[in-house]
Amino acid sequence: MDTLFDIMSSAWKKLYPDEETSKLQQFIKEIEEYKAHLNITANEPLWYKKTVVYSLYVDLFNKDFFGLEDKLDYLQSLGINCIWLLPVLDSPMKDAGFDVRNYQLIRKSLFGLPETAADEEAERLFANFLDKAHKRNIKIIFDIALNHCSNENQWFVKSKDDKSSPYRNYFIWNKDDKKYSQARLIFKGMCPSNWEKYNDEYYFHRFFEFQPDFNYKNPDVLLQMVRIILYWLKLGIDGFRADAIPYLWKEDNTNCENLEGTHTILKFIKAVLDYVKPNTLLLAEACQPPKEVVKYFGKADECNAGYHFPLMPMIYKAIAMQSRMPIINILDKNTTPEISTDSQWFMFLRCHDELSLELVYVSEEDRKYIHDNYCHKPEWDFRLGEGISARLSELMQFDYEKELLAYSVMLTLPGTPIIYYGDEFGKANDYDYYKEQVKFTGKDDTRFLVRGKIDWKNTEQQLSNSKSFNNKLFNGLKEMLNRRNQLDVFGTGTIEWVNTNNNAILSYYRTSNGRKVLIINNLSDKEQNIDIENVGNISLSRYAFQWIII
Repeated sequence: MDTLFDIMSSAWKKLYPDEETSKLQQFIKEIEEYKAHLNITANEPLWYKKTVVYSLYVDLFNKDFFGLEDKLDYLQSLGINCIWLLPVLDSPMKDAGFDVRNYQLIRKSLFGLPETAADEEAERLFANFLDKAHKRNIKIIFDIALNHCSNENQWFVKSKDDKSSPYRNYFIWNKDDKKYSQARLIFKGMCPSNWEKYNDEYYFHRFFEFQPDFNYKNPDVLLQMVRIILYWLKLGIDGFRADAIPYLWKEDNTNCENLEGTHTILKFIKAVLDYVKPNTLLLAEACQPPKEVVKYFGKADECNAGYHFPLMPMIYKAIAMQSRMPIINILDKNTTPEISTDSQWFMFLRCHDELSLELVYVSEEDRKYIHDNYCHKPEWDFRLGEGISARLSELMQFDYEKELLAYSVMLTLPGTPIIYYGDEFGKANDYDYYKEQVKFTGKDDTRFLVRGKIDWKNTEQQLSNSKSFNNKLFNGLKEMLNRRNQLDVFGTGTIEWVNTNNNAILSYYRTSNGRKVLIINNLSDKEQNIDIENVGNISLSRYAFQWIII
């Protein structure tokens, strides 16, 4: 088996063939000493395949980390055993925290602390939160933006006004805006260029102009990012969502996406994680077709898991068409390759971003069909038709039966499911928050509609009413989640499609360790009667589903 030194040396030589290895050797020694002085316990193998993830903004969910602690029992009873903290690192918050100002500091406001409070106090309180979550067997992962930072980050501040600063080379500066001309514009309609002029030069950014991209051709950038990861491992984080990773490595005359250098960077990072704290989750946020995403798993030497982005819009399309075929086609092995037993797909119905319809994984026909069927209000349009900014209940027009059907599909297909905060009880779009954030950021970013604060007093009143939409949705989902947690077939089992000769029925067997569960989903708004071999005749009302242990 290759040693830490072997893996890191191989990656180093590929990335930095002209760089002396003395810097790497010193860094490896630093890592070895770091591990020797820490008492870090490895996570259990493959834990991320047996979990249900809940995604939230700490302040929007319940004010701060103390408010989140108060809701840990609520989340646990819902069936959640992993929390994905959307950006919590110190930030000016121009892009919801994905613009990081300080990579080794949680935003002090998330603990109710003034900015003048000691950094060590924020660290202590965060470690306490991790301990309370872990005592409830709840894992904690969070976002780390590896591709870019805030223009208020001290590295960039030192870089922009002093061309002789060592930090100048932490970023990509050029005398004009012609380099990397084939890189697509990601924030089309909100950002006119991938280059921003400052004084007599330009700096490169794939996202907003206040988020300069890192220059990974400088080895010091890679080493600094690994040190940041080690810092959070020490405090007890169980995993990292690697934000925007397809764009890490840039080469001229390419589209600057999915390049070999990016995969080599991930191998370097993964080797350190496996050495210091085995079974730490590295989750790939790669908005790419499945054939491209699986490359980020490598040979179990890159990311442990990745989002299956195109499955999400195909679930919506299948329900709108009342046909199983969009889901069958996207999960066909020619489209979604088989993955190793160590790897995992992460699945979601909604998230903090738009319902994405990027052409990297949907066709123009798919985009128009889904947009026509789900963009019920013109103000939900995102990025000139490339997405829909709306909460799940808004998309489903507050039809709890249709929503629970969608959850049944997501919770039973192969992969790890993610519940977006508030969707469990039908949170609506938040127009007040949207207006507030547009004013604050100066960006008309319709994704703000799908964020917003939870009014727990009003929510609890709705949940206490057994006849309310919120109550029916919440309790239906809670029952499914807790049942899923009792059946290991969903996180690790195989899938076998069942053809009922009725395209409105999506049915399959999930099997693991001798246990077999039959899933039947009625995608139609009308009652369906079907016969299944060895099971018999089954009648399903509109948007109904059954999970049958065989």
